[in-house]
Amino acid sequence: MIRPALEARAREEGFAAIGIAAPAAMRPAGDRLREWVAEGYHGEMGWMAERIAWRSDASALWPEARSVIMLVENYGPDGDPLATLTRSDRATISVYARNRDYHDRIKKRLKRLARWIVEETGEDVKVFVDTAPVMEKPLAALAGLGWQGKHTNLVSRDVGSWAFLGAIFTTLDLPKDTPHDDRCGSCRACLDICPTAAFPTPYRLDARRCISYLTIEHKGPIPLEFRAAMGNRIYGCDDCLAVCPWNKFASEAQDSAYHARESLRAPALADLLALDDAAFRTLFTASPVKRIGRARFLRNALIAAGNSGDMALAAPVRALLDDTEPLVRGTAIWALSRLVSAREFASLAREDDDATVRREWQEALPDYSGR
Repeated sequence: MIRPALEARAREEGFAAIGIAAPAAMRPAGDRLREWVAEGYHGEMGWMAERIAWRSDASALWPEARSVIMLVENYGPDGDPLATLTRSDRATISVYARNRDYHDRIKKRLKRLARWIVEETGEDVKVFVDTAPVMEKPLAALAGLGWQGKHTNLVSRDVGSWAFLGAIFTTLDLPKDTPHDDRCGSCRACLDICPTAAFPTPYRLDARRCISYLTIEHKGPIPLEFRAAMGNRIYGCDDCLAVCPWNKFASEAQDSAYHARESLRAPALADLLALDDAAFRTLFTASPVKRIGRARFLRNALIAAGNSGDMALAAPVRALLDDTEPLVRGTAIWALSRLVSAREFASLAREDDDATVRREWQEALPDYSGR
């Protein structure tokens, strides 16, 4: 039997759990995806709508595939992931992004495992890690690895909510696992803690209201209605994951590459606001944070500074009023308006060629007349 050897090999690679699903079994999840996109809940994530036929039906992505091998990797934190939320002079970065990018780590392990499958069976394989039109979470649930909780993320009895997922599609016909039952019960912890009320109903996320979406995927100014609720969350949000009661089964990640780097565990906002492009790239080398670029990153850090009430941050925020990026200048206006007196703030007003920046001045200073 190939299954016992496959499981043993997956464990050797560091995966916490393995399950197998039929590609065509996820079609009902595909129908739910179509409804979600039709309601506009995907926001600016146009790639969710693109190639939706493939995304909503794994059997359409590669018709020759007869099995989808789903794997879980644990990235459990070594402490309370929400502890930094009360430290207003510090920034909170989502647990998964406090060190190296998981995509590269998992893909290498998947490729080694896939190579072994080819050598042992002669069958074809394809590997995916969140970079192709594959719905990993529904597939993992179908493979018996857990269930999609009310926060829409996978909940596993092995690692709680701290689960990275990888997929190997193969022409090898393997016995399929039984889908896992939903074990959320009447619990609403993940729904009730959401700072921006991003869950219109259980099991449905409006990404346009989600702090993870706003800080990572959203490219323009953060809507005013969400800025205060962001607190000091500058990249992602772990609130709904962290409060899940099933985390009682979670453990610290075994792979040290997922342990928080000290420089990213609770970075000082003053230091982050001072980053030029080169320093930003250096600090976030091999980190997923790097992909949003300095402008969006500083946009997020400036909102955290504005929410801090820390007058010591007024000087580094003021310096960014002259940044080359309009997104940074505009957010600096909002942040500064919350840190200094009305008189001082009015004295700092200046002309700007960018319409979005002028709009920020106008919202903060109704009498602003900059061209």
